Amino acid sequence: MSYISEYLKSVKTTFENGQATEHSHRGFLQTYLQNLSDCIVTNEPKRQACGAPDYIIERKGIPVGYIEAKDIDADLDKIEKSEQLKRYFTSLDNLILTDYLEFRFYHHGQKIETCRIAKLENGKLKPLEENFEHLEKFLKDFFLYKGITIKSSDKLAKMMAVKAQLLQEITYNTLIQAKEDLEKGNSDQDASLLNQYEVFKNILIHDLTEKQFADIYAQTITYGLFAARLNDTSLENFSRQEAAFLVPKTNPFLLKLFSYIAGPDIDTRIEWIVDELADVFAACDIAELLQTFSTEQDPFIHFYETFLAEYDSKLRKSRGVYYTPQPVVDFIVRSVDKILQEEFDLPMGLADSQKINVKMQNKHTLKNENTEIHRVQILDPATGTGTFLFEVLREIYKKYQGQEGLWQNYVEEDLLPRLHGFEILMAPYAMCHLKLGMFLQQTGYKSQNNAKPKRLGVYLTNSLEVSDEDFGSLFSQWLSQEAQEANYIKKQMPIMIVLGNPPYSVSSSNKSDWISNLLEDYKKDLNEKNIQPLSDDYIKFIRYGQHCIEEKGEGILAYISNNSFIDGLIHRRMRESLMETFDKIYILNLHGNSKKKETCPDGSKDENVFDIQQGVSINIFVKKNGKKKKRARDTQGSEAGHLGSDG
Repeated sequence: MSYISEYLKSVKTTFENGQATEHSHRGFLQTYLQNLSDCIVTNEPKRQACGAPDYIIERKGIPVGYIEAKDIDADLDKIEKSEQLKRYFTSLDNLILTDYLEFRFYHHGQKIETCRIAKLENGKLKPLEENFEHLEKFLKDFFLYKGITIKSSDKLAKMMAVKAQLLQEITYNTLIQAKEDLEKGNSDQDASLLNQYEVFKNILIHDLTEKQFADIYAQTITYGLFAARLNDTSLENFSRQEAAFLVPKTNPFLLKLFSYIAGPDIDTRIEWIVDELADVFAACDIAELLQTFSTEQDPFIHFYETFLAEYDSKLRKSRGVYYTPQPVVDFIVRSVDKILQEEFDLPMGLADSQKINVKMQNKHTLKNENTEIHRVQILDPATGTGTFLFEVLREIYKKYQGQEGLWQNYVEEDLLPRLHGFEILMAPYAMCHLKLGMFLQQTGYKSQNNAKPKRLGVYLTNSLEVSDEDFGSLFSQWLSQEAQEANYIKKQMPIMIVLGNPPYSVSSSNKSDWISNLLEDYKKDLNEKNIQPLSDDYIKFIRYGQHCIEEKGEGILAYISNNSFIDGLIHRRMRESLMETFDKIYILNLHGNSKKKETCPDGSKDENVFDIQQGVSINIFVKKNGKKKKRARDTQGSEAGHLGSDG
């Protein structure tokens, strides 16, 4: 008897006894498919609750295809139009939908064949033997599917997005299931993802929801795999296990996260889709794709913006993810470099390696001690994908061209210890590490300790929150350590340069007591009915940067930001505070406020440098070491234009 006949006989017997469900036939189909191929056919009923297909077909650990099975005589036409199948069509390249008698084959969401091997007549199964050979022909083709070769950066970003969407959904459903298991006392169920969610909530984002965590987790794994594949010199194969060895060693957080992703303790409910993501990257040469961009383009930004538009088009706007135009970045970085040379007597500007002695807490003894550190400490508190820090590196490297022999030691001893960045979103955070690490590698830098290379000082943290909490006892030390090191920078490091493009959001979710207390200085004695605009994220970041410079006693705050503070009536105390702190204030108003319907001098429409409605300005605030200045009274919003003068 042939395999297909044995399969139908088993299904017929079970079905005709009247007690069968769609799950009753799963083992029969698994055995039949296993007999037809050298692939591994895995039946995973647990994944159904997470929105995953019922069968996964693998060869040598790499997914080949997926099967969704419904009850005999189910309405496959209706199921084919369901949200579940639509999601599978966008995420799974090689799929079968079946009711155990009819098999529908799909490639990239397109149905390529339908074959029925039996029909129901009066409650009995009648085999259609004339179709047996036809089904097995398409099943063999299904098993041999090898995927596609990705040669387009847009195609890669979009494929990453659809896989990440599915990973997000499965992660969320897994969290909900784990919580239900915990409430029912099912302690033998895997709770590793739930534990990680609790750690993120306790350490990073205190109001984090399961949905938000699933989003963060999916993006991080996606871009962690991206970074690993970019470092892969052998393109013959790629897997999550290999990724654990290829994640940039300058990023200890990703290294430790991927030790979980690649290890045996990964939750099996997300394991298959992580493997699917790895399979996407295995089908392309990322380094080759990067070569298609011009020297003026930032491929990392391109990938992230394309990815984000496909992954969640609303996410970019809600999180203020906007690419800063390169001329703006260049102008701000070069201006800071020039001011350091002319105003602070630092001939090497941003590259200066001068050291000073300060009182700092020893990380080990927790006692305040005299410590020698670099004077020019640089921070981007909303670094995103690292656009500003990348330009800082390029500006510094220009000064060492022709002196490449000094570069290696300079990076190790005088650059990495004073370059800092904070980012709360994990995908940009991962990309920032990747971009900066690649630049240093391309300039010839190699860590002097390959076993334990110095990390890049970019941390996963909320800049506007400073905590005294002891993270040591919490689960998952890989995030606790990240939080501790970021907290040390916030509380101990005398930052001299704060620069970047902070987010703009009137409905700010950054409501920690720490930043709220600092912001009170901008709100006192206003006697205004509505001071909500003073809680905009961009204003909080200006106040944060001002605080850093005040703590240091000297320095430069250089942002591109919303320009409403220049002449806003309720911003008058903010302007006073800035004039009290800083000796010189330079403001270049770029205008572009669509609500004000501003026009250019020639009468044409005033275009914003960003795709937003608010006007923007470049703001550079300079404080030289000296006595605190007298209060400079700002009585009217119209006088804000005088901010451009000294003092």
